[in-house]
Amino acid sequence: MFGRPFWMNRLEEAWRQAPIVWLCGVRRCGKTTLAESLGADRASYLNCDLPQSEEMVRDPLIFYRSCTKPVVVFDEVHQLSDPSRVLKIGADTFPHLKILATGSSTLAASKKFRDTLTGRKRVVHLVPVTWGELPAFGNVPIQKRLFHGGLPPALLADSKPPAFYREWMDSFFARDIHRLFEFRDMNRFNALFEYLLRQSGGQFEVTKTATAVGVTRPTVESHLRALETTHAVTIVRPFHGSGQNEIVKQPKVYGFDTGFVSHARGWDPLRQEDLGPLWEHFVLEHLQAHFPDTTIRYWRDKAGREVDFVLARRRDEVDTIECKWDPRSFDSTALQVFRSYYPKGRNFLVSPSSAPGYLKAFGNLEVRVCTPSELHP
Repeated sequence: MFGRPFWMNRLEEAWRQAPIVWLCGVRRCGKTTLAESLGADRASYLNCDLPQSEEMVRDPLIFYRSCTKPVVVFDEVHQLSDPSRVLKIGADTFPHLKILATGSSTLAASKKFRDTLTGRKRVVHLVPVTWGELPAFGNVPIQKRLFHGGLPPALLADSKPPAFYREWMDSFFARDIHRLFEFRDMNRFNALFEYLLRQSGGQFEVTKTATAVGVTRPTVESHLRALETTHAVTIVRPFHGSGQNEIVKQPKVYGFDTGFVSHARGWDPLRQEDLGPLWEHFVLEHLQAHFPDTTIRYWRDKAGREVDFVLARRRDEVDTIECKWDPRSFDSTALQVFRSYYPKGRNFLVSPSSAPGYLKAFGNLEVRVCTPSELHP
């Protein structure tokens, strides 16, 4: 078992704010392993996939009274018939307990959740293995992380196993999509998902996607909502305001993991030109982990000039994040235009080879060239 102290600290921080932590993230990203790492001496662990779990919590008061440890874990809690009732009683009646509930989707996705536990919970979104975690996973080379992806079973494999990605897709539909959203056509759903993975990081347009996949616009929209709800894709919307000729509506859609993006695109083996797009995805995953409460945007104007990511951190101040596998190839033209509209904020050029970080001038702009480690709040 590999330790993930960053995420353990996130759980502890969330418990200081609320009695229930909802640990979400895609299948096989490590939620169960993280929950088990709390330790048998500290946590009572309930696998809600097992039929007897329903009987054990039929009377929540009796169940919680029998819990002698400070933490109660409900793994795959959405499998219970009335999970919100079980969690709410625990939070309200047994305030000395810390409750951890895991699931792949956002809590409100399941119709079983009649109460979304407002005020009683905090959400921790577990993403694939990040930059700062690579040393704990045996100092995996960054090229392997981009190629295999960050789901621990795939990342730690000696070679990239195509069967893992196909099995994951089938399991994801059966255990998450079908159960939560009652979609019945796995082939149609997977065709859209795979199309989005191949187009990952590009601008998204509903009609074009519907035509390419051979489905209706409403189908694309409903399936995209399901993919976003289950964290299988991230929708990054454009930043806009005082600038002229900015893109204001068209979002970008990113796949959740570099391994699945490279698999869908048939990038085996990786070539040098593949590293840049995958690095951009990897930086986005890092931002999701370290800036969970900050909306991530991108910026583009109608002339095609683009800034990879924009974070609105403070009033009238926005930080820019440009992602480059090789920082020597960075062209500051788009950033110069962006800063002519929005002059306040910090500029980062993020590269895997920029440790320690340093400042560099591009015209009248000052840019911090660094690894993802310096992108912390």
